[in-house]
Amino acid sequence: MPDPLPLPHPPSGGLTRAETILGFDFGERRIGVAVGNTLTGGASPVTIIQATESQLRFAQLGQLIAQWCPDRLVVGRPTHSDGKPLPVTARCERFARQLQGRFGKPVHLVDENYSTTSARALDDEARTGYRGRASREDEDAAAAAIVLQQWLDQPTPALS
Repeated sequence: MPDPLPLPHPPSGGLTRAETILGFDFGERRIGVAVGNTLTGGASPVTIIQATESQLRFAQLGQLIAQWCPDRLVVGRPTHSDGKPLPVTARCERFARQLQGRFGKPVHLVDENYSTTSARALDDEARTGYRGRASREDEDAAAAAIVLQQWLDQPTPALS
């Protein structure tokens, strides 16, 4: 198999070839999932995982990882606007460490402030003149794409 194509202008963060990345918007009930790659530099919503039961959650995540074969994973880390942790921040960080331990992929944390709010605003803008709204699930997957796009635009180091 030939080597992957090199990136024309590697982003800061040391990436030297095209990579597939899965991004996650962590929530205690749902996890939004998005996919992106470093060649196009874009991210797209994929699906949501119902996050109520740990074993089922990681089984579903394992299926997605087997399907997309990502090189790395990105998790949105929720904080207050001043950067201080929220009550869910520690659970999100634990989720990121579990992803790294279970799937052996580098995991990156990204500040996810306002990703769901931004996803709702994008949806409202797209539906101007339409009376419907996207479901919470659609918003969670769109929020994951926003988180992943942030990482693609400004990569952060992986967890150690």
